[in-house]
Amino acid sequence: MTDFSKILNKAKELESKMKESQEKIKNINVTGISGGSSVKITLNGEGELITVDISPEILKEDKVVIEDLIKAAHNNAKSQLKSKTSEEISKATGEFGIPGFKWPL
Repeated sequence: MTDFSKILNKAKELESKMKESQEKIKNINVTGISGGSSVKITLNGEGELITVDISPEILKEDKVVIEDLIKAAHNNAKSQLKSKTSEEISKATGEFGIPGFKWPL
């Protein structure tokens, strides 16, 4: 029975740490950049688009080029967010030795 109590306590501790991590993740902001900083996209920790910054010089380019730069900046931001989110989750789960635990992004 003692082992089961230990498992329950560890599960409660893990749940608490995961809730903490989720709150920290909500406060993360990442900025993806493309075109030599001519396009910047900022996402929050929940993946919501916060800002889009397009330099006036790039607006002279062809529409397809601008669209590609926006996609590239978004993908860059999304990649950074995934990395920071995984890092935060690893901090919470690391001491519990949960192999292969991945955040669903």
